This record gives sequence, C-alpha cells and structure tokens, in this order.
Amino acid sequence: MSGHSKWATTKHKKAVIDAKRGKLFAKLIKNIEVAARMGGVDIEGNPTLYDAIQKAKKQSVPNKNIDSAVKRGGGLEAGGADYETIMYEGYGPNGVAVLIECLTDNRNRAASDVRVAMTRNGGSMADPGSVSYLFNRKGVVIVPKGELSEDDVLGAVLDAGAEEVNDLGESFEVLSEATDLVAVRTALQEAGIDYDSAEANFVPTMQVELDEEGAKKIFKLIDALEDSDDVQNVFANFDVSDEVMEKVDA
Repeated sequence: MSGHSKWATTKHKKAVIDAKRGKLFAKLIKNIEVAARMGGVDIEGNPTLYDAIQKAKKQSVPNKNIDSAVKRGGGLEAGGADYETIMYEGYGPNGVAVLIECLTDNRNRAASDVRVAMTRNGGSMADPGSVSYLFNRKGVVIVPKGELSEDDVLGAVLDAGAEEVNDLGESFEVLSEATDLVAVRTALQEAGIDYDSAEANFVPTMQVELDEEGAKKIFKLIDALEDSDDVQNVFANFDVSDEVMEKVDA
C-alpha cells in the first residue's frame, strides 16, 4: 500500500498548495481593487495599481479576474468591498517582532483571527508602536537572477535611488526609500531587467538569529497568520542561516 499512501500524501500536499494558491489569488486581487479605489483605474497614473497588477500576473492570476478587480475598485462594476488597512503588532516565539498588515472589510473579524493565530502559536499581541519602531518602510524590488550579476543590477538602479542590492540566492533584493520605488522599478525596466515584484514593505532594522527549533516555530506562526483571508502581509525580524534552513526543509 506504500504507493497508495504516497499518492495520498502527494494529493494532500497538492490540496494544501492549491488552497494556498487560492488564498494568494484572493489577496492579490484585493490589492488590485484597493489600489484602483485609492488612485484610480489609469495604470499610467497609478504606479501602485501597476505594481499590483504586475505581481498578480507573475503569479498567473487570470486576466479576467484582474480586469474585474480594477473595475470593482474604480466603481465601474458592482461588488467592491470597502477595505481598510489595519496594522497589528506582536511578538512571536524567541522574542521575534511581528507586524501584521490586514486589509479587511470587517475589523472585528480581522482582530479576532490575528489574536487567535498569535496565541495558539506561541505569540502575543503588543501595543501599537511597541514593535513597529524596529522596522522601516522601504521600496523592495525582487529580481530573479537568471544570468544577471549583482553588478548588472546595481548598475541599472544606482542612479534611481537604490540603497543596496542583496543576494537572496535565487534572486536579488533591491532596497530603496519607499518614495524611490517607482524610479528604481522603472530603471530596471529601461535596462531590460525583469523583476518579480515591486512594493513598499516593512524591513527590519535588526534581526533575531534563529536555530532550527525557533525557525520551525516562527514559520508555523506566520503560516497560521497568513491563513486568515484578512491578513495581507506578515513582516518579522528573524534571520535563518542556510544551514538551519536546510535542516528545516529536511
């Protein structure tokens, strides 16, 4: 029966991935809707919408879903919800600082989901301001490596306001002030360099180094938080070495 159980395991894993993919699609669609509501449906005049659409396309969200989201956000199609952004702050296992960005049309549900995920996974909620000071708002562009060197990327973005280029293994991370994000992304496009995503994120100013046990705990907490439909992004100030990551994956 080993083949059968293997098939069942694979099927379960696929179901998990599909469910996660469904959630990811929903979050990307929500991003587009909100960007269109905030800045209008003209992609040329609304860089946030442009970046939200690009990110959704990279993740293979169907074009018709993207178009509908733009129309709903712009009030050209019925059914748009009135989403608001709420930030929650807390601590995960090992004192890791956690920022949870929610995009929700139901504040009470979002707060309840976040609190339950935190308390069930070794985390605790914190007062506003007690964690956020450990993060800076930065423009973050992720560039897949391919044949590119760090110098190729740096050369393209240096004059556009990029502060640093980090090697993430499979890709490069280009950091800038959030206000320079569009300039950096445009510079990459003009240099003919493809990128996976461009968005303003919270980047930690200091990081907590985790061992295998600590890494497993924080990943479990982040998974639980991201499982909520209201949670759009989770930012945390932990660092996991390649050696520890290999152990976790094994």
